[in-house]
Amino acid sequence: MITDKEVGGILYISKNLNERFASVVEHVKNTYNTVDCSGAAVIVIHKDQIVTEEYMGRHSKSPDARLIQTDTQFHVASVRKSYIGFALAYAVNKGYIRSIDDEVIEYLPKLDSNILKNTLIRHLLTHTHGLNIKNEEISREYDPGNGWAYNNVGIEMLTEIVKNTTGKTVSDILTEEVFNSLKLAESGWYIERNEKLVEVILKPNELHWNLGEGTDGDQKNMYVSARDLAKWGYIHLKKGNIDNKQVVNKEIIEMATSLQSPELSDLDLPQNGFLWFVKDLPAKQTEIGDLVPKGSFQILGYTGVTVLVIPQHDIVAVRMFNSFGSPDGYNYLNDIRSFGDTIMQCL
Repeated sequence: MITDKEVGGILYISKNLNERFASVVEHVKNTYNTVDCSGAAVIVIHKDQIVTEEYMGRHSKSPDARLIQTDTQFHVASVRKSYIGFALAYAVNKGYIRSIDDEVIEYLPKLDSNILKNTLIRHLLTHTHGLNIKNEEISREYDPGNGWAYNNVGIEMLTEIVKNTTGKTVSDILTEEVFNSLKLAESGWYIERNEKLVEVILKPNELHWNLGEGTDGDQKNMYVSARDLAKWGYIHLKKGNIDNKQVVNKEIIEMATSLQSPELSDLDLPQNGFLWFVKDLPAKQTEIGDLVPKGSFQILGYTGVTVLVIPQHDIVAVRMFNSFGSPDGYNYLNDIRSFGDTIMQCL
């Protein structure tokens, strides 16, 4: 097995593998056997040590496909939004954006000001903007701050705001601020296939999976290894302080992972930071388990990839799959909630 020291990693986390989180591994195996995928991985970091690390299956359904292993990179789908959230927090922290309560139209003046009226950057970050897009036309479904809906129109606006204000792309910011300094060489956006990238398993009637056309960080072509995603969570757990050195800006991380949602009339709607789901008040529609304590934060991708950070118990948990979507009868919200609850039951 390749270790971080062998590949020159700066963020080295020691291992003390044990059976304490065995039920979490079983949970991941059950999901692996339920969804349509060919590979999976799970890592749990507890009190600054990797206590669980397992890899399952192969990169594709081909019998001679590469085994899932430490340097395997999974397509992370919407987990990429946590990286976009970081880039936006960077723009605010560095003064490129005055406030997330600025109106979006101020930063994207070419868009329709009537449709975007009263829409704040805060609304984009917390999925409360009320916008939708059909046939490349943006429309409004409800007034900003009066509901919650998960779609990508707000994400596209955020990546444009990052470019317009900083002069940098999302990938530029992440590479400069995190990836290079901590040698996270298994996180990135790809336009060409390589042996370390797992195949995304599509339904039989879906088209072949295509990589993105650019590496700016604004497309859905981000691949990350389980160990790099665990480190991403660990960086957030430690607020950028690694081995008593502030490697990543603390204020950026605190901004990104604290509650930023406007006050909503429906208290059962999810709550968000800078695109991260955060645990504050109990909410029926949240993706975070009931047993997971307040102050935790998590993000889930359409491929089943998840990173959960539980500061109260010094835990980072990562699971990886390469299933695109959910099979009939599979309740992904129940599954991801029980993932977090299973972790809590191990304590």
